[in-house]
Amino acid sequence: MHTREDKVAAFGRLLDIMDALREKCPWNAAQTIDSIRPMTEEEVYELSDTILKGDRRGTAKELGDLLYHIVFYARIGEEEGSFDIVDCLEKVCDKMVFRHPHVFGPDAGKPTTAKEIADTWELVKAKEKDGNKRVMSGIPDAMPAILKALSMQEKARGCGFDWEEPSQVWDKVREECGEAVEACGEKDPVHMQEEFGDLLFAVINASRLHGIDPEAALNGACDKFRRRFSYLEEQTLRKGRLLTDMTLAEMDAIWDEGKAKGL
Repeated sequence: MHTREDKVAAFGRLLDIMDALREKCPWNAAQTIDSIRPMTEEEVYELSDTILKGDRRGTAKELGDLLYHIVFYARIGEEEGSFDIVDCLEKVCDKMVFRHPHVFGPDAGKPTTAKEIADTWELVKAKEKDGNKRVMSGIPDAMPAILKALSMQEKARGCGFDWEEPSQVWDKVREECGEAVEACGEKDPVHMQEEFGDLLFAVINASRLHGIDPEAALNGACDKFRRRFSYLEEQTLRKGRLLTDMTLAEMDAIWDEGKAKGL
């Protein structure tokens, strides 16, 4: 591993490269905070993908790409006169010191547990100067729905609003499932959408309470469906047939065959 001096030097090199690109590369010079935002979102998903796959080399690469974007934003902010990289670093340092009184404050050294910290996290954040006025106000509207639901549930938990036992959530899941079924019988699209949303929110909550990442779980289900459907498609083509020409029973038989093979 690298020394502290190596880390500082590497970060300084990135700042120097950004300065050169901003001044000498037409493409980099033309970018704005708004124009690079979609690319940053893509980088975050690429980073997440490497983490889910356990690809540590890939994770290092994608973290580098994301760090480049952070420096890019800071350089543009500096040109605008609104902020620079030091402002970004100082803000996050000040925030982390404030939010960890058990490490940096008067409570430093006092015994505590990870659960105790998590359970009071939102209450500590609410005391911050210039902090969010409401617990949910810091959750972006543009956040993907699964992540948004998880974030809301975690923030509520940080204020003590959560099930006492994970097993208690299943009554809520069953309740929401029943209401979704009833709404489908009414055939009211607006009501159906509302009830399906409630059901999904409850299932995500159940996943969270049982220590399962719903995004990873759903990705796993998607990968499994892709494997089995690809097997169905391949076996059908080998027989010189098209999926559209087959009955559902015929497709189910091949699907079950792929499932039996562990696909």
